[in-house]
Amino acid sequence: MMRCRTFNEKQEVMIDFSSRTRLLVGDECAARLAESRVIVFGLGGVGSWCVEGLVRSGVSHITIVDQDRVCPSNINRQLMATAVTVGQVKVDALKEHLLEINPDADIDARHGAFNASTADSFGIGGYDYVIDAIDSLPDKMLLIRTACDAGVKLFSSMGAARKLDPTRVRVAEFWHVQGCPLARSLRQGFRRSGQMPSGKFMCVFSDELLDNAAKPDEPHANGSMVHVTAVFGFTLSGLVIGDIVKNGNTGLWKNCPAQSAQEQ
Repeated sequence: MMRCRTFNEKQEVMIDFSSRTRLLVGDECAARLAESRVIVFGLGGVGSWCVEGLVRSGVSHITIVDQDRVCPSNINRQLMATAVTVGQVKVDALKEHLLEINPDADIDARHGAFNASTADSFGIGGYDYVIDAIDSLPDKMLLIRTACDAGVKLFSSMGAARKLDPTRVRVAEFWHVQGCPLARSLRQGFRRSGQMPSGKFMCVFSDELLDNAAKPDEPHANGSMVHVTAVFGFTLSGLVIGDIVKNGNTGLWKNCPAQSAQEQ
């Protein structure tokens, strides 16, 4: 139960926003959701929707990490990006939105990047789940290795740009992801460096890859749309929720293909 004001702010009422969640999963699972600690790196078109799914499902202890401010090009796909929030720090804009959903949530907003100089400051070993929704290849590789070495359950997003078909979004263990250039680059990078992830982890990906129809307005930019990126994000949140509800056993591992993925 949480206390909030009515729309005219003249009186406070008690709202049980988790009643439908508890109806589906039960009180014990709802309590586990509320107690779980999740850290989400990257609040773009994927990560912002992942956090939305977590908070609305009752996860109450979330750290959100991003170094950017909202810009106009974010509005078509990022949850907290609106004409009103352009110029605001992303983590602050998203935290404000999340607290409107659950004012009692413990939201730790970190304005900064995950990289070699900051990795230790996040205390990743203190979380139950790590969500990787960052784009930088070196930083993504470091986050994957850091989470695996810490023994924390990791769920990672592969590339969500240049896609239009949400029905082609899939989940697979990292080494079995096929048709994704980002996954291929990560695997090649790990092999070249000789520093492989110490554990397995599940990824959200799509094997669809379209060409941009127009010239990018900034270097290395790719087109993307919310009906795909949000599916990536909600699928990531679903992996966390499913794992919590099923007490640490989603059953996904046994669905991984037996053969190694072929490099595309």
